[in-house]
Amino acid sequence: MPKHEFFVDMTCEGCSNAVTRVLHRLGGVQFDIDLPNKKVCIDSEHNVDTLLETLKKTGKSASYLGEKSTQ
Repeated sequence: MPKHEFFVDMTCEGCSNAVTRVLHRLGGVQFDIDLPNKKVCIDSEHNVDTLLETLKKTGKSASYLGEKSTQ
């Protein structure tokens, strides 16, 4: 499964909880949230546009950083 890395402007636990909620609602994803660095790494078959639009539903600024190597 491709692993994609996104920047999401998260400042607190509430922000990361919002990301968790929208990704669980989307389904078919596994993800890790790096709150201090404001990054979300997502394993998913969904395309990047779908993932980015889903992250933007949190009301936070989000952008695609690229594919993350699985090493």
